[in-house]
Amino acid sequence: MTSAQVIARLKRMANPRNVEGMARFGIATRGTLGISIYDLRPLARELGVDHRLAGQLWASGIHEARILAGFIEDPARVTEAQMERWVRDFDSWDVCDQVTEVFVRTSAARRTIRRWAAREEEFVKRAAFAMIAEIAAHDKAAPDASFEAFFTLITAGAADDRNYVKKAVSWALRNIGKRNLALNRRAVAVAKELAAQPSRGARWVAADVLRELTGPAVQERLRAPDRRRPRPARAPGARRTPSRSARSA
Repeated sequence: MTSAQVIARLKRMANPRNVEGMARFGIATRGTLGISIYDLRPLARELGVDHRLAGQLWASGIHEARILAGFIEDPARVTEAQMERWVRDFDSWDVCDQVTEVFVRTSAARRTIRRWAAREEEFVKRAAFAMIAEIAAHDKAAPDASFEAFFTLITAGAADDRNYVKKAVSWALRNIGKRNLALNRRAVAVAKELAAQPSRGARWVAADVLRELTGPAVQERLRAPDRRRPRPARAPGARRTPSRSARSA
């Protein structure tokens, strides 16, 4: 299927009534067609992995086409230059969070996180912490020691009071703290340090993290390895709706 055919299909799938609802969840409405992510995923499966098509869909500037581009992109062919181009286009938390799922599967993921966490652009910085959250949730082979560098980034990032940054920082720290008891204790210690900082953002992150990581649900499951482990944390405020991603700002 060509990019023109895919875009024509997306336009047929458009639901303008959904756009207003998406806006209430903080999703950008510019170039947005109002298509549910649950409708985009079957289309992505139909298209399959296609690096060239992903690039063309991204260039369209259409909100849902960019999410779809992330779904079909081949991480083995994603370069750091491409990641830089795409991250500069991020204008909505849902595009950021979905596309970074492919970024974390690239060989440049960890050094990109370090670089972006130091940037000032709101969605670039959010992307760094969304990637940490993804690694913590899905890289089961990562040793505990590999997360130590992330705690330094989290401590610095928590001082950023901007909504899309602080919520991603919390998401990252919560996901690390849900991996095992040792990392849970380390994440809780970091959160307690954040609680003593003068920054409102840091104190908000601390409260959000401590509420979940010290709660009975997480503690009981971490202490019972034979039982089902807790699911990776969603970004704060996540709710299921037919017109948005499974994550929230």
